[in-house]
Amino acid sequence: MIGRLRGTLIDKQPPWLVVDVAGVGYELEASMNTLVALPGTGETVSIYTHLSVRDDAHLLYGFAREQERALFRALIRVNGIGAKLALAILSGMDEEAFIRCVMDDDAKSLTRLPGVGKKTAERLIIEMRDRFPHWEPPGAGVDLAGTKGVLLPPGHAALADAEAALVSLGYKPTEAARMLVGLEEEASTEAMIKAALSRRLAG
Repeated sequence: MIGRLRGTLIDKQPPWLVVDVAGVGYELEASMNTLVALPGTGETVSIYTHLSVRDDAHLLYGFAREQERALFRALIRVNGIGAKLALAILSGMDEEAFIRCVMDDDAKSLTRLPGVGKKTAERLIIEMRDRFPHWEPPGAGVDLAGTKGVLLPPGHAALADAEAALVSLGYKPTEAARMLVGLEEEASTEAMIKAALSRRLAG
């Protein structure tokens, strides 16, 4: 089992990133919260990981915080919640926000996430209420070289990448485009994605 990687971030195309460890490039899929926390390419990163072994592929997922990985692992044990939906949930809200939704029976906020309907939200609340491990304070376990995403050149490239990333999370293309309307194009791809998800969650 691969539990953690430390190496050089050599590529970051949401929701994917590649970390070079002693000459081997590990491709990981990560939540937008993790991607926003990463430094620019060429910097050293240390990322918690979860390895999923399937008949057709070995998939590696990356997390900035051990707490986020713990929540991901709890989510994928819920009936009907796969890795893709778990990452979409973690991209739309951080661990504390998710815990608040569960503890407050706030199904409405959960349904604002892509792929989460009313029944799924209710199932999450029921099944997750007693599954939380011992949570550390926010930011515990983070070991990243920097806290800001790398800025991309201004223009439509970053906007297009942000839209593609939102679609990969489960939003329809028209909805993804609508979520990005009015956002500053000079911002990084990660910043635009984060702002769009925050706007969507706020309703």
